[in-house]
Amino acid sequence: MNAGRTIFSQLIEFLPHQEFQKCVDRYDGGRYLKTLSCWDQYLAMAFAQLTYRESLRDIEACLRSVGGKLYHMGFRGKVARSTLADANESRDWRIYADFAQVLIAIARPLYVHDPMGVDLEQSLYALDSTTIDLCLSLFPWAKFRRRKAAVKMHTLLDLHGNIPTFIRVTSGDVQDVNLLDEILPEAGAFYVMDRAYIDFQRLFVFTLSSAFFVVRTKSNVLLQRRYSHPVDRNTGVRSDQTVILTSFESASVYPDALRRVCYFDAETNKRLKFLTNNFVLPALTIAQIYKCRWQVELFFKWIKQHLRIKAFYGTSENAVKTQIWIAVSVYVLVAILRKRLRLEASLYQTLQILSVTLFEKTPILCALQAIDVEAHFTENVNQLILFDF
Repeated sequence: MNAGRTIFSQLIEFLPHQEFQKCVDRYDGGRYLKTLSCWDQYLAMAFAQLTYRESLRDIEACLRSVGGKLYHMGFRGKVARSTLADANESRDWRIYADFAQVLIAIARPLYVHDPMGVDLEQSLYALDSTTIDLCLSLFPWAKFRRRKAAVKMHTLLDLHGNIPTFIRVTSGDVQDVNLLDEILPEAGAFYVMDRAYIDFQRLFVFTLSSAFFVVRTKSNVLLQRRYSHPVDRNTGVRSDQTVILTSFESASVYPDALRRVCYFDAETNKRLKFLTNNFVLPALTIAQIYKCRWQVELFFKWIKQHLRIKAFYGTSENAVKTQIWIAVSVYVLVAILRKRLRLEASLYQTLQILSVTLFEKTPILCALQAIDVEAHFTENVNQLILFDF
């Protein structure tokens, strides 16, 4: 790449601009625009995510300080605080949601061969939600409890590379299980969930779709054992049983048999029970699949720590969803960058280097490969120390 261009301008080359324009046209986002285009709005908000800006005033001040470089960074209009605030309030958040889905469709094939932590040929997805607390007086539309506001970010995570494939942002009072109605199960794939998603009528949809689920069961679920299968207790598996639902309400909506696996986790000293509609995989693999669910918790922790989704630049529902979806698209963009440049550095390291080098005029690969060189050097030194010892 041209060494005379900023890293920011090289980074946005990984964005499919034509696809972005299709998203804008789909929701008539270009109507009545005079100064700040949807593309400029996206770049300004992406810049805020990459550099950890605290407010709209902060964004405006930083971009004005490099006014001479803005055109070469991809901006075609002036970014003013009030104009950006109006854009976040009024322009349809679905523009940026659809564009994030475009990036997700690009990223997923790049990570299809990445390990998941379990020996499984099929696709594996983890479904969960995270709650983002808000001030009720500023966000009255997101009422959660009597004196508290919050939004929930419901996410279906592809565990090949931890790429989110499905996201819904709702008010905090929406129950997690309701999101099962919006998921179209993929035949042959596995879906791992916690106890909040136990609803046998909805889970039966996975069975009818030839998809598999692994869910931790509740103590009040009434089951009757039909068969017990031999297990190796040295692996931590305590039982592997074929069961049926005995509650009339549950059995009427899920008439098929289920498999119950009981596993003892020596690390946490807990006995865990899982329900699944898969009768082929070993019982230990079922337990390992559920253990992989922790990846979605780490994903939530990561984006809350390293992206701006806890403090918002606007208070309307549209502004909040716009910011969250742009944050997701930035996460996926950096994931695409790592694969296409074949970087060994972690997503966190890549994001940190980008945050301090966006205005540098150097090839982006040279800036980011410095991380790989340092990591490789550290690994070799450690190996030498172990060898000498």
